Amino acid sequence: MDSATSNSRGIAARTRHNTVRLAWWTAAWVITLAIAVFGPQFIWESKGISLAAILLNVATGVGMIVANKRHLDGLDELQRKIQLEAMGLALGVALVAGLAYSTLDISNVISGDAEISFLVMLIGLTYLISVLIGHRKYK
Repeated sequence: MDSATSNSRGIAARTRHNTVRLAWWTAAWVITLAIAVFGPQFIWESKGISLAAILLNVATGVGMIVANKRHLDGLDELQRKIQLEAMGLALGVALVAGLAYSTLDISNVISGDAEISFLVMLIGLTYLISVLIGHRKYK
């Protein structure tokens, strides 16, 4: 086995390990967010428990951010480029669309309140589509 093949298998194994770690942290973050949001509605009435649940969610979010950084650090140059381009586009869309959405709400152009969940979905879809387009563009 030559050095290039061995190196590419090592990179693939490291990428797979980092991806799985990121998936676990992301799942933990989503679960702790659900607990923090729905716990006060269905399980407890204590503000102290709600605060603890929110702090646990924030701590888990920090773990997810660190796992994402490790994931990016372990990617090859092309994969890192695709990810960073997708993240940059998602950030730009979030900023422009989020502020426009908030302004629509503040100026009463829309009848309901601006909900952060719509912005989160837009960011996720923008990121996902950008990654898919990036893979197609560079492969």
